[in-house]
Amino acid sequence: MMLFLSNILQFSVFGSIVTIGAMIGAIASGRISDYIGRKGAMRLSAVVCIVGWLAIYFAQGAISLDVGRFSTGYGIGVFSYVVPVFIAEIAPKTLRGGLTTINQEFIETLQSLPRARIQDLFERTYIRPVIVGVGLMAFQQFGGINGIIFYASETFVSAGFASGSLGTILMGCVQVPITAFGALLMDRSGRRPLLMVSSSGLFLGSSITAVSFYLKSHGIYMDSVPIVALCGILVYLGSFSIGMGAIPWVMMSEIFPINIKGIGGSLVTLVNWFGSWAVSFAFNFLMSWSSTGTFVLFSMTCATGVLFVAKVVPETKGRTLEEIQASLNAH
Repeated sequence: MMLFLSNILQFSVFGSIVTIGAMIGAIASGRISDYIGRKGAMRLSAVVCIVGWLAIYFAQGAISLDVGRFSTGYGIGVFSYVVPVFIAEIAPKTLRGGLTTINQEFIETLQSLPRARIQDLFERTYIRPVIVGVGLMAFQQFGGINGIIFYASETFVSAGFASGSLGTILMGCVQVPITAFGALLMDRSGRRPLLMVSSSGLFLGSSITAVSFYLKSHGIYMDSVPIVALCGILVYLGSFSIGMGAIPWVMMSEIFPINIKGIGGSLVTLVNWFGSWAVSFAFNFLMSWSSTGTFVLFSMTCATGVLFVAKVVPETKGRTLEEIQASLNAH
């Protein structure tokens, strides 16, 4: 694959174009599922993803790779809206958080939702759910998660490892069990406490990683730099997996009333994929500018996310969807 990607721009485009496709899929997801049904929307998305992977498999150049990545992103963008909403609506309130988390692994069907206009989202009645949904997705993505995951191997090499293999293996070992643990905790401890812990951990992890690159740039404790960087990234990923990875999707499925759920979910999903594209595209350029500065920016974003959760995000654990709406409208 690298034979087709000859410079940093092509490499960044290939890494990020999947999120452009996902943004377009997110925009279209509500309308598509209204017109052809939720099951039809997921079938269409599956076909688009298959076509994308075939384009990547048979690629003979950078353009074919980009077309394939774009197609798979489009399909994922539709899936990422349809699934969590469906699970939230059919699940008992005591299980809703954990079951919605599983949308990352299982594809279900969703019944039709009423039509709504984009202007409806900005009426006074609906503006708080929009702020909560959009804000959580923005902090999830602009905290740097997809730049770190997409380019993990390159980041570990930059930190001083001979290769990125060990680091990426450890990343997987951390993410899988902690994601499962977070799903178990979600309906026990609540959304807000997990979001607070997760956002604080993201701040800590990105700060530790920034320190490691600062030490390297100044030639201080060079033998310890790779270990410090690895610890920082593992803390970051573990913190993301326990809360900020899944809970924004859970909240999206809970906070919008039924009459605007389609258009509201599309907007929130669009913000998520736009943030994913922006970070994954800019990450290599930011790292070329300053590795330390890149992770300082991420840590500042995560710190702001802690304040956002503390001041704006409501608790939805154990409440029916109607009770959540009443709580939001009371503010």
